[in-house]
Amino acid sequence: MKHFHRPKQTESIADELFEYKSLEKKKLKVALAITGVTMFVEIIGGMLTNSLALISDAGHMFTHFFALAISGIALICADRPACHHRTFGFYRIEILAAFFNSLFIFAITAWIFIEGVHRIIHPKTVIGFEMFIIAVIGLVVNLITAVILHGATKESLNIKSAFVHMLADTFSSVAIVIGAIIIYFTRWNIVDPILSIAIACIILIWGWGLFRDSANILLEAAPKGIDSDKVRKVLMTQVQEIEEITDMHIWEITSKMYSMTANVKIKGDGKCADVKKILNRIKHIVNKEFDIEHTTIELD
Repeated sequence: MKHFHRPKQTESIADELFEYKSLEKKKLKVALAITGVTMFVEIIGGMLTNSLALISDAGHMFTHFFALAISGIALICADRPACHHRTFGFYRIEILAAFFNSLFIFAITAWIFIEGVHRIIHPKTVIGFEMFIIAVIGLVVNLITAVILHGATKESLNIKSAFVHMLADTFSSVAIVIGAIIIYFTRWNIVDPILSIAIACIILIWGWGLFRDSANILLEAAPKGIDSDKVRKVLMTQVQEIEEITDMHIWEITSKMYSMTANVKIKGDGKCADVKKILNRIKHIVNKEFDIEHTTIELD
């Protein structure tokens, strides 16, 4: 993601960022509308057919709905300009949204597990044919929403999480369709709570990944795939004038927006012009090799 600290390209970057965010918002609105309608259909269908699997899938879909809604709010807030006491702006709101969404997912998962175990102990009759029809509708909607969100997943943790969630829910919808067929022909009602627990496991795995990634960003851990030792080694190999690099910190402000600070000791005295060239080379290398665009380097 391009961002705000490259003066020569300020206008083009701003236009690019605005264009990307506008497209992202449009995709979110469409996905949100489709997901919301289908969620209510599955809730009503689950109640009418007595299918916990459908209700679980509706709960799964509600987590996307919640994630998409929070993502939209976060995008609106993130557009607000930086100020004197929030110098990086409001980009972290998106990460906070992902973090709280993961906690909400854990709560949903716990409820599905408890209800699933209760249904296994005390099975209830499930109407297989209607369950099949509603499950097919859910499957189609998940595929459509995944297509809508595809292509906006590289720059945003929230959009990526919603997209992966849609793919996971697509598999759960396939499982429910198969389960509905089994229930219709065999009357094995226990298949329904077993499917709901399986869906809960999928939700839990996805929720844990979202929790881990968002927590790492909030704790200002090094971005995934970037090793500070490797960055130091690359710089000292490609910039022969560097004698030592200390006090290096690399962190992620929001999805794909990396920052770095470091203290760099230069060999010999060096001339002012040479020092400027070295500084520019350092910034160019970390940008090209590691996508770190916002750098603050102190030269000794």
